[in-house]
Amino acid sequence: MSSLRILLRTLAVAGLSAVLLAPAAVARAEPTPAELTKQIEKSSTELERIVESYNKLSEEIKANQKTVAALQVKIGPLQAQAEQSRADVGAMAATAYKTGKLRTAEALLLPGGSGAMMERLGTLDQLTRQRQETIAGFTSDQRKLIDQKTRLDATLARQAAQAKQLTIGKQKIETDLKRLYELRRQAYGRATEAPPPRAKSSAGSAPAISGSAGTAVRYAYGAVGKPYVWGADGPDGYDCSGLTLASWRAAGKSLPHNAAMQWDATSRVSRSSLQPGDLVFYSGLGHVALYVGGGQIIDAPSAGRNVSKRGMDIMPIAGYGRVR
Repeated sequence: MSSLRILLRTLAVAGLSAVLLAPAAVARAEPTPAELTKQIEKSSTELERIVESYNKLSEEIKANQKTVAALQVKIGPLQAQAEQSRADVGAMAATAYKTGKLRTAEALLLPGGSGAMMERLGTLDQLTRQRQETIAGFTSDQRKLIDQKTRLDATLARQAAQAKQLTIGKQKIETDLKRLYELRRQAYGRATEAPPPRAKSSAGSAPAISGSAGTAVRYAYGAVGKPYVWGADGPDGYDCSGLTLASWRAAGKSLPHNAAMQWDATSRVSRSSLQPGDLVFYSGLGHVALYVGGGQIIDAPSAGRNVSKRGMDIMPIAGYGRVR
């Protein structure tokens, strides 16, 4: 067999082998560490949006529950007053028209004649009108409160259904994250970031800042290295708005557990006037961080990561807020 023929046959076999083996090679290909990281970051971002929506709904439900409780406290006395007024009018009518003590004939026979009778009957009529007006006022107020409570009950039921749907969505993403974390474990050796050594925080020491802002910043420094935990506001884990809430709670200030609601609860400031303790909000108001000075923030980044100190330009910024 000529050398040329042998060469052609060898190339043909090699080409066929490549065709047969290529699909198997593609099927066995696994995501690179960089690809895994992108998948995890995408799912984490989606999960964080759902978590913040869940947090917002929880805050609204709590506010409505307080309103319902306050209405119930008001409705109780109004009901008692209305019932007492009805009882008083009933007793008055019984006295006037059943016992006969204020019957017209008896009134005519009493001293004073017909003039005294008309005066007594006029007084009775006036008292009756006053009682009826009082009852009408109580009934009107009571009806308004009951109508408002009915609307709030409907709102609570609707929000509970929405919270259930958000929970279902969160569970699906967490299931996806578990799969990605397993791939990350295969690539990096662990599914989540390791906490920094207790002896030395990766963020360094908190700057010397006075006042309530200083208290909030020091709290945030103390949280560095703790894990991201959805819906949590410490002390063992945080989500993004949970960390800013907890930091300012330590300083005696109250913030809602939701980034968008924290935006509404703070005053707008410019980037050039940022001070430690201010909040940095990101596009879509799905993420919030605490500014600690020098262009740095401390935030709870996303699922699988730990609270960290880093540059504030981690993503497009929506604006800045100062706690009132």
